[in-house]
Amino acid sequence: AITAGDQSPFLLSHAHIPNNNNDNRAIMSDSTDPMALTRFIMTEVRDPKDRNDLAVLMAALQTACKAISSAIRRAGISNLYGLAGSTNAQGEEVKKPDILSNEHFLSALSWSGKVCALVSEENEEIITLEPPEGEQGAYAIAFDPLDGSSNIDAAVPVGSIFGIYKRVTAPGRPGSVEDIMQPGNKLICAGYSMYASATMIVISIGNGVAGFSLDSHIGEFVLTHPNIRIPSRGSIYSVNEGNEPNWLPSVIKYVESRKGGVGVGSYSQRYVGSMVADVHRTLL
Repeated sequence: AITAGDQSPFLLSHAHIPNNNNDNRAIMSDSTDPMALTRFIMTEVRDPKDRNDLAVLMAALQTACKAISSAIRRAGISNLYGLAGSTNAQGEEVKKPDILSNEHFLSALSWSGKVCALVSEENEEIITLEPPEGEQGAYAIAFDPLDGSSNIDAAVPVGSIFGIYKRVTAPGRPGSVEDIMQPGNKLICAGYSMYASATMIVISIGNGVAGFSLDSHIGEFVLTHPNIRIPSRGSIYSVNEGNEPNWLPSVIKYVESRKGGVGVGSYSQRYVGSMVADVHRTLL
């Protein structure tokens, strides 16, 4: 789930994402008043210190996502297809874009000065950081820098996944495992970026879900999808049926009941095999 802790004191008391998709904050970038992601953070977060720190951190994350998006679009030209000859912390074969994306995340987030600890799917151990002088290193971040990278060779959408926690150890020093091993309801921001026909960042800071699209003309992620909500009744199901032998009988029975293509209870299958793309389509 990408929804951060509900009704967080982290948010402005009056901040809300209206319960409709006609939110007038979703102003296109060709207007003179676009709602960019940084502005969104500055508008929504209550405490001035938290507001500024998170804005800087999210600016660093946006930089990493822009760099990854650019690299993926040039993957064939830049010879980024194929395996890198190693495995990650999950035992999966690492592809060249995995390594590049991980380096972009580590570099951008480390130099933000706002992070005390990083956990990446591509690294075996936690990375702890000494905050710069005058900084507290207020956040710990877990991320998968490039989910679904095996699909890049086929030009299928891929994405990055991240979750941000406020540190629980003493500030101003390197973080620890304690800062990252927190329950999901302690997330202060969570989301994903998607690299496809559009490059998007979708986040929650505890009061709904909002999507921002990269406008290459101004180099900003602009609010285009306010108040994203899963439809009360969809028309598709998304599942890797190759794993059916490992399913519970109740799951098999339910999926079978959704097939057929006709009738009120029937669904069509749509499965990309890239988690971010499948989640994004389901949310919309």
